[in-house]
Parts: sequence; structure tokens; C-alpha cells
Amino acid sequence: MQIHVVQPGQTLSGIAQAYDSSVEAIARANELPDPGRLVVGQALVIPIRGSYYWVRQGDTLYTIGQRFGISAAELARANQISQFRPLQVGMRLFIPPRPRPAADFNAYAEPRRTVTPALEADVRRAAPHLTYLAPFSFRIRRDGTLSPPPLNDFAQIARENRNVLMMVVTNLEGERFSSDLGSLVLNDMSVQNRLLDNIISTSQRLGFGDIHFDLEALPAADRDAYVRFLRRARQRASAVGKMVSAALAPKTRADQPGLWYPAHDYRAIGEIVDFVVIMTYEWGYSGGPPMPVSPIGPVRRVLEYALTEMPANKILMGQNLYGYDWRLPFQPGTTARSLSPQAAIALARERNVNIQYDYQAQAPFFEYTDDDQNRHRVWFEDARSIQAKFNLVKELGLRGVSYWKLGLPFPQNWLLIEDNFRVRKRV
Repeated sequence: MQIHVVQPGQTLSGIAQAYDSSVEAIARANELPDPGRLVVGQALVIPIRGSYYWVRQGDTLYTIGQRFGISAAELARANQISQFRPLQVGMRLFIPPRPRPAADFNAYAEPRRTVTPALEADVRRAAPHLTYLAPFSFRIRRDGTLSPPPLNDFAQIARENRNVLMMVVTNLEGERFSSDLGSLVLNDMSVQNRLLDNIISTSQRLGFGDIHFDLEALPAADRDAYVRFLRRARQRASAVGKMVSAALAPKTRADQPGLWYPAHDYRAIGEIVDFVVIMTYEWGYSGGPPMPVSPIGPVRRVLEYALTEMPANKILMGQNLYGYDWRLPFQPGTTARSLSPQAAIALARERNVNIQYDYQAQAPFFEYTDDDQNRHRVWFEDARSIQAKFNLVKELGLRGVSYWKLGLPFPQNWLLIEDNFRVRKRV
């Protein structure tokens, strides 16, 4: 698999010829609505075995091999050339595919009142590439009962694709995570007992294999109470053959202040649960100023801290499947519009602007002017930014990746999963 960034003047036929591929294959892989109209700066996934590299000034087989994790001798054999032959600038070398490590992949699906046909279609498309499928969410009521999400055919889709169905339990009330509700559940034992009874019976009745707690905005005073609650939940779940996992806010130190962080004790929670999802996204968020949603530097710092508190094989890195469109200049109190990677590319094409790339953040962006002459900036995800995250997952030896959320088309992501990893199927 190859990632190609469209340059000025390039056509899809020329790109296909350079990689010994076809216009049809590239258009299909990237779901291009108009193959004749590419966007300069657009990242395309070229669906070929292995990849190609064009020799640059100063390159040797050794230095190229170092870049791709292959020996000079193996690189020479793959290209049927002498290991000691001088390389010419512009020469095309074939880079054979590398061994793929195994990894877990989860994706949340959030139906709003109903499962739309578009969401179900995206779930079906993603499911072959997933270990877990997580309908979002079973909301805790104040009496310890649960308000379920619409599930439609999610259980059947999970069975057909050997996905572990994840039961996501949240302290959402309305559109917000409720500190009061979380504290009630953690400290009122009659409510907690009723809640655990309902969680276990629901998981058994509906076929959930993992019970996933996403309790957010918990008071700092409830840090130990949350640990005790998860320990009780783990004991109850293990007795009926269920896994337990938890979503964690993205911390870089144990005593990190703020609404989202103090009650999430990485070390204690990591010892209890089977795995965690660390929500390494939303640095750029709808209510804040324009910036990448998951810049690689902050993501790395969170994960490196997490590795000091729990083993790598318990960590799923959180990854967004969306971007935001901000109006400029940013005004506090305004809200950016969310959009999928495919929609972002379509917007750049419509506005006839080039896509740029921030190599420090490892994230694409562009600016445009709307019909009312307002300036906008869009940060989103593309094949390059996802590959950078996959490289980080492999470097750190993590369990895998968890996506928020399905329903936002990003075809390159699923192709790159299969090119980089062997997706574990745990059922």
C-alpha cells in the first residue's frame, strides 16, 4: 500500500501509471466522486502490494533500507539489482511489504434516536476491520436502571464479523456527562447494586462480551470510589465470562488538574480492567480555537505517560474519524462544524483550494472563503495523519486503536489498517 500526495498538474491516470495501478482501482479505493478532479495536497491510498520509492540525492540502499526497516541486501534482491550498484536519482525501487503485527481495533457507533441507513452501512463497512463494536451508549438512570441506545442489527453484524460487542455504560444526562449522577452511582450502594445487576443481566441477554465504562467528569473526591466500583464490576463480569474496559481522559501526569482528569487513576484502573481506551483527541474541539484534533506530539506524551502506569497490551489509543470547520477569526462562544475526511476533501475541491500539511502536528488543513466572504480553517484527518498514528502504535507496542466514531466516511483508514496490522478477532 502506498500513500501518494497529489501535486500540481497531476492526473489520476498519470499517478496510476507511476505505481503500476489503474485509475479504476485508485478511484474505488479512495471513493473518489470525480476522478477527473483531484485536489492538490490530497492524500491518496494506492492499493498495491508493497510500495515504491524514488531515489533522492545522497540515498544508498542502506539508508533507504533503514527508513523502511529492510536490509540493503533484501532491498537489492527485491529489485533484482546489485547491492553495490550506485543509485541514480529518480530511480524507482520496490519496497516489499513488511510483517504486520496483530492489534485490536474498536469503533463506537452513536445512533441519535434511530440507526440511520447511512450509519448502519458504515458499521457494516467497518466491522470486518474491527475487534470490538461499541454502540453508544447505555445511559445510567438515577435509580440504577439503564436507558439503552437503539441497536437494530448491531448484534448480528458483530456476530457475522466476529466482533466482540461492547456495552458502553455512561453517566450522560441530556448532552452532558453528569458529575452528580456519577457520584451517586459510586457512593449510594443500593443504586450501585441495582446498576450492576442491570448491567450484568443486560449484557447476558443481548450478547455483549465486554462491559465498557465511560464515566466522565467525576468529582476528584470520587477517585477511590471509582476504583472500588470498577473492582466490583470486574468481579461480577468475570463470574459470567465478560471482559471489562474503561475510557480514560488523556492525562500526562497522575495529579493533572481539571474537570475530566482527577478521578481517572491510570495505575489502579489499569490493574483492574482488561484494557482501556485513552481518549487522545479533542485538542481541537468544536467550542475552541482552530487546531488539529489529535496532534501527534500531545498524543505521544499522553501515551508515554500511560505506559508508566500500565502495560502497553492494555492500551487502545483513541483516534478521531472527523475534523472541524472553524470560522475565522475565532470568536469564543462560536461552534465549529464537524465533518468527515471525505467531506473535507470535497469542500477543498468545491472551494478550489489546496490542502496543506502540518508536519509537526502530522495533520492536514486548509483555508477557504465562503459565499459571504467569511474566512474558514479546516483541520481534519487523512491517510498521512493516520499512518503517523499507526507508526506510533507500533513503536510503543500498544494493544491497538479505538475510533470515535462511525458514520463519518474515511475509506483510506480501513485500507491502512489492513496494510499495517493483522486485526485480532477475539470471538
